Amino acid sequence: MPLIPEEPQIHESAQGPRATPASGRTAPTPRPVPGPRPAAPPRPGRPGPLRPTPPVQRTSHDVAVAKPGPSVPAAPAAVTASAAPQIQLIPASAEGALDAAEEAVDLLLDSGRAPGDVLVITTGEQHPWAAHELSFGEAPYWAQHDAGDDVFYTDATAAPRAASRPVVVVAVNGGPEAAAAAVLPLALTRAGALLIVCGDPQQINSVLGAGV
Repeated sequence: MPLIPEEPQIHESAQGPRATPASGRTAPTPRPVPGPRPAAPPRPGRPGPLRPTPPVQRTSHDVAVAKPGPSVPAAPAAVTASAAPQIQLIPASAEGALDAAEEAVDLLLDSGRAPGDVLVITTGEQHPWAAHELSFGEAPYWAQHDAGDDVFYTDATAAPRAASRPVVVVAVNGGPEAAAAAVLPLALTRAGALLIVCGDPQQINSVLGAGV
């Protein structure tokens, strides 16, 4: 009889310690330790803020602002367009036009103009320098023109080939009227700063169409 009460006590004591380890196993169940791993998704969230930060887009706006800058050079272009050469008229006869042109060239050089700045065009007989240089051939003659280091003399027939220079002197020393009518407007386009015309004032004014 004493064995019966002992057996249930033994079973109860055995169950008691087994229940406690069971509760200990329930403790590992709060493995919300993997729960911090879901905290890993916030890591992709960190690169997220880096994406809004790109200042590169702002720099593109700055470039757009810089683009209107190049429009500023358009202003100097308007200034150059408004700058027309001055025109000076030296009254002279057809026979004295070449001498008047020579005096004008001497005054230009004495005032500090570089010889390469001056182009002289004749409507009639060629200047003696041009006739002399052309005797050696057109190639060396135009080579001196291209060098641009001395006064260059040409006539109405070859004037269209001459390049622009700061000062152009035209000697209306005869020749057909059509020559003067063609050379004077051409000389106006070739003169960068000053056009000097030596000849009959009435003929020159009729060609240029203004009181010079």
